[in-house]
Amino acid sequence: MASIDNNQNEELKANQSTEHPQQAGQAAEHHEHVADHDEDTDHDFHAEDYTHLSMEDIAKEAENIVNSANAGSQTKKFGELRDAFNAAWEEELKDKKEAYIADGGDPDNFEYQSPLRSKFNALSNIFKEKQESYHKEVEKEQAENLLQRRSIIEKLKNLYTNTEAGTNLFKAIREVKDEWQKAGQVAKSEFKTLSNDYFHHLNQFYQMLDLNKEYREQEYAHNLEKRQHIIARAKELKDEPVVQKALNELQYLHKLWKEEAEPVAEEFRDSTWDEFKEISNIIHQRKAELFAQIEGDQKINLEKKNEIIEKLKKLSNPEKEPAHSYWQSAIKKVEELRNEFISLGSVPKKLSNQNWTDFKETLRAFNASKNNFYKGLKKNQQENLERKLQLIQTAKDNQDSEDWDTAVPLFKKLQEEWKAVGHVPRSQSNRVWDEFRDACNHFFAKFREKGDAGTDDWRANYKKKKALLDELKDIEEGENSAEVINRIKNEWNAIGKVPRDKININTEFNKALRSKMRLNRMKDYELSDGNLSETQLTDKARKIKNQISDMESEVSKLENNLAFFTNPTRENPLLKATYDSLDAKKEELEGLRSKLHQIITEHDQPKADTSEEKEDKPTEE
Repeated sequence: MASIDNNQNEELKANQSTEHPQQAGQAAEHHEHVADHDEDTDHDFHAEDYTHLSMEDIAKEAENIVNSANAGSQTKKFGELRDAFNAAWEEELKDKKEAYIADGGDPDNFEYQSPLRSKFNALSNIFKEKQESYHKEVEKEQAENLLQRRSIIEKLKNLYTNTEAGTNLFKAIREVKDEWQKAGQVAKSEFKTLSNDYFHHLNQFYQMLDLNKEYREQEYAHNLEKRQHIIARAKELKDEPVVQKALNELQYLHKLWKEEAEPVAEEFRDSTWDEFKEISNIIHQRKAELFAQIEGDQKINLEKKNEIIEKLKKLSNPEKEPAHSYWQSAIKKVEELRNEFISLGSVPKKLSNQNWTDFKETLRAFNASKNNFYKGLKKNQQENLERKLQLIQTAKDNQDSEDWDTAVPLFKKLQEEWKAVGHVPRSQSNRVWDEFRDACNHFFAKFREKGDAGTDDWRANYKKKKALLDELKDIEEGENSAEVINRIKNEWNAIGKVPRDKININTEFNKALRSKMRLNRMKDYELSDGNLSETQLTDKARKIKNQISDMESEVSKLENNLAFFTNPTRENPLLKATYDSLDAKKEELEGLRSKLHQIITEHDQPKADTSEEKEDKPTEE
């Protein structure tokens, strides 16, 4: 059986004051019982608690409502979701601001935007439009129902004021009652007057029926049978395992009793009502079972949630001095515990707010400990940066020294100290390394010139490089151009140094090389590494690693953006450009990884050290 809704429940209560005089006594007797029952069933023991959901989950629930066919009728649920989302947003905004200030930011300049906030605002606007459309449709439907119910009242009135000869009154009144029962809802402002009007004419009909013994006995017999069916179903509800379901259906049976099973013959009136009332009382007593079950489940949930809070506290206060790896692992564990906490059901209401507050404060304590660690780490990195800047300055001050007995050991010591210094801020890492490397390369290039001056035919080398440069400049776009470019690059790397006044040919070659690579759509990782020195291979591997890291970040960002869409498939025309970009970046990422693997493999192969015999070759920018 379907359960009665709140409007039908109001109708039941309103109608009880306008019953037929023969029903007045028993109606008054069971009215209080029905009212008490209604008050109990108004409570929703399984109401959703959205406050503990993540903003992503709340937005997903809201999106499900907006996309449903009856979106406009779910005002209460959407309002609860909106309140929960706003509360979670305020929490996140507070955490972000605290982190911003902890990093040295000015509170007055703090700004924070989130795609999720924008998405929820858009969902709210769409829901508002659907809600307005729904209310207009309801008003239209209620107006039609009002006309229908007035027509039924007129039909009822005609039964006792203008009955045609031969009319089967028993059948006619059943049809009227059935039509009234099935008729839709009307506006609350119209309901009371309409209901009173209906029961007034129903009362008049029964007074007329009292004058006709045959029809009265038929009506009594029919209503008695209806009562017996209701009592039989109520008895079955005593054993219904789902208590809430039994309470809801009992409410519906009381409505049927009033509207479909009155009046009956006097000898059955009290006995049937007393039996139904006794069964109703037994079912009501089962509410204690429901409360006990819910309370037991809530206590178990509370214990589990408190255990999670204790685990979070331990993660916030590790026994040993934590390192970067500890905090990275702890961040993942905290997210798992957070999801587990949210997935658990409700806890006792009187402890719910305190439990949620303890959970949030524990999370804040963890974030504070983590932020303090990384704040200290940044301080150490800043100190390391200052130390490396000192090493760079020392290298630059001595890069032109020709006191080889003193300078060579000095530069070797500088390189050892550089390796011993820890990490620096990532944003500065490449810059300081390039400066230090350039100073060292400059010094050791001068040092090698001292031993290589009599062994290299620099002028001849210049002629060879000039010929390769001219050949490179003549290359056009073509099928075999990439192969020719790689051949020229390998030959260039194999040539030794040129006179100092001709050194600019290296810059000119690199510039031409870039131009021809763009012309033939060559990627950096497609360029040959033949005849590069070990130092050059190391530098190139480092640059490729940085490119891989940047490309992985771009791929991850695109994939995260796709996750915000409800239908993120390749068939979605709005996402075609995004997927094309994602595929291209993944292809380039795979090429960079392959190139890095190739360089590492070649680097690990044993080979003769020719660093003393060849100058630094052109490097890819």
